Amino acid sequence: MLLRHTTEKEIDRKALTINPAKTCQPVGAMYAALGVHGCLPHSHGSQGCCSYHRSALTRHYKEPVMAATSSFTEGSSVFGGQANLLQAIGTIFSVYDPDIIAVHSTCLSETIGDDLKQIVAKANADGKVPDGKHVIEASTPSYVGSHVTGYHNMLQSIVQHFAIKTDEAKRQVNLLAGWVEPSDMRELKRISKMMGIKTVLVPDTSDVLDAPMTGKFEMYPKGGTTIPELVSMGDSMKTVAIGEWATKGAAIALDNNCKVPFDMLDLPIGVKATDRFIMSLSKAGAVAVPEEIDRERGRLVDMITDMHQYFYGKRVALFGDPDQLLPLCEFLLDLDMVPAYVVSGTPGKTFGKRMKEIFGDKIDQVKFKNGANADMFQLHQWIKQEGVDLLIGNTYGKYIALDEKIPFLRMGFPIVDRVGHSYFPTLGYMGGIRILEKILDLLMQYQDENSPEEKVELVM
Repeated sequence: MLLRHTTEKEIDRKALTINPAKTCQPVGAMYAALGVHGCLPHSHGSQGCCSYHRSALTRHYKEPVMAATSSFTEGSSVFGGQANLLQAIGTIFSVYDPDIIAVHSTCLSETIGDDLKQIVAKANADGKVPDGKHVIEASTPSYVGSHVTGYHNMLQSIVQHFAIKTDEAKRQVNLLAGWVEPSDMRELKRISKMMGIKTVLVPDTSDVLDAPMTGKFEMYPKGGTTIPELVSMGDSMKTVAIGEWATKGAAIALDNNCKVPFDMLDLPIGVKATDRFIMSLSKAGAVAVPEEIDRERGRLVDMITDMHQYFYGKRVALFGDPDQLLPLCEFLLDLDMVPAYVVSGTPGKTFGKRMKEIFGDKIDQVKFKNGANADMFQLHQWIKQEGVDLLIGNTYGKYIALDEKIPFLRMGFPIVDRVGHSYFPTLGYMGGIRILEKILDLLMQYQDENSPEEKVELVM
């Protein structure tokens, strides 16, 4: 394969990205919008852009993704897409009847300078938005940031539009979910329910992108955060935001606009990150941690102890989203594994700082990079220089894994050649057990297949 010609020698590249470790902003904006009940995402750009965003999500979740588009032509590409969007808003409400239209921009509409706020304001002024319906907008140019940035911007827009502070304080906690699977969002709700805490989870793609087969088409599945729940967020006691790159803007907006304080946490991947999440929930809801959660933690620790010999000293290369990579590196260190190479295409200066905090005096053992010039070609070059025992990332890592004959754990977005990620969580203590199971299966399978025949045992 072509990747076999990747060289060990690194050449300084300031204006070239090869095999990006990310996708574009509108994909993330669309995913966030789908986590709101009765919401139809709208791509303000060409039909091709919308088709790509929909297909990227459909291939990952194996579910139909509904979205609309402004359908730019040559004329709108030159003179602007305001007329297209105004017409689209009227058509969408009359034909598809959503409660919310969530408009996100694209490269094209951003480049020609379309002002979404002004266009949406004009749509309201012209009476194109029926009573009780909503149009929200988010700026998501594809040439800046990544899919995580788009998710962040749309989530912030959702919170700013709906959350309202009243005089009626509510005994509930806001949960702002970073980019995770529908199964993970369901796990967050399960944990909250076990602790006896009423939460408002936003976005919530469970029962939207993992909906059951009923034989009946539903344009707007039963899942998703409802409008009344979104409005009530302004009266909550506390916000727990998990995943800084995806949720920070929304958490700050709730604090500034509604005076709801927040805790900014990592995604609860592994023991320590889940510990912090559980304790933050416990404090926010003023409840004790139930015994069953302690027992789940104990089972995870027991599995780590039982299988430590297989983890110890194994070198790992990782790529993906910062919100996932940081707690995952922390978890791997707890297993006495060695996260050797870490790459994320999502920019953000905090990444390097957090990596240094997590690795401490072990920071010299890891090479890491994030931003536009951090790509999978760079990761492959590092692996060429010194190999690893395990590769973790989305489906696009399979070519490196095949070329280098490395066990490959699929995590992150997108995963298009396997199933299960939408149904089995990787968050929380039970999610940690799932990650360990998958790592162990790969390492032990590799050991079985590559041991000399005379050394093969029933238990290796």
